[in-house]
Amino acid sequence: MAKYIKPTLDTKFHIDFHWWQKKGQNLNIQLRSQACPECQEQLNTGELFDWVNPETGEVFQLDRLWHCIHTECSQKVDFIDDHTPLTTAIFRIFIANNNKPMSSVEIFEKLQRKSADTILRTIGGRVVYQGIRPFVTAI
Repeated sequence: MAKYIKPTLDTKFHIDFHWWQKKGQNLNIQLRSQACPECQEQLNTGELFDWVNPETGEVFQLDRLWHCIHTECSQKVDFIDDHTPLTTAIFRIFIANNNKPMSSVEIFEKLQRKSADTILRTIGGRVVYQGIRPFVTAI
């Protein structure tokens, strides 16, 4: 088991795709629940594409649904609103930003809800919500 290191306000987070695989969970099921009705219609295509993490260069195979949510759903006013639960809102922020690693301060700047400290306490603890984990660069 990896040693837990307490994140700070400067710690970058991201959606860790390996976490989903390691837990035996399907990221696409979670993505479907984030999709607008228009993107929901594209769910049956099953078409995969290669997504490259801009920070690490790692390549992941994702359903085209990610792209649809990233480019279409995230542009809608109600994608993140006052009624969106905090962890879901943070997950959606990462989708909207193509999973670019962000600190709790940067997430707060986009969300404008709660505080950077509250966001850090939510996603920086030992419990992992929706695969959101500290971003660790390969050495």
